[in-house]
Amino acid sequence: MHAMNTMHAMNTFASEEAYFHVLYHEITHSGGHAKRLNRSSVTDPQPFGSWIYSKEELIAEMGAGFLSNLMGLQSEAELSGAAAYIQGWLKVLRNDKRLVIEAAQKAQQAVDYILGDPGGSP
Repeated sequence: MHAMNTMHAMNTFASEEAYFHVLYHEITHSGGHAKRLNRSSVTDPQPFGSWIYSKEELIAEMGAGFLSNLMGLQSEAELSGAAAYIQGWLKVLRNDKRLVIEAAQKAQQAVDYILGDPGGSP
């Protein structure tokens, strides 16, 4: 479902920021692997557009936003694009406010794990 097989070349993206945002999104997905943070939304893949799939997309997009910001790559265009992408998935998730907090927590755990922070493991 969320396997990162290849990334398109950087020159195929509108900007460096766009490239890294997509890369960070995919890396956040990979953090959910059973041998990493063991996120059920990654370990038990669901069909595109399902509630669980949508939740994982929300987590990955938030993680990408956190990483982009930490790396100083958060342009206004990327911020707007990420906000629109998140809003699209929130519609599927019916704007469940509790879920947003849970997704942010899981995204932060993934970022901590990616950055090597031992507190990032469950």
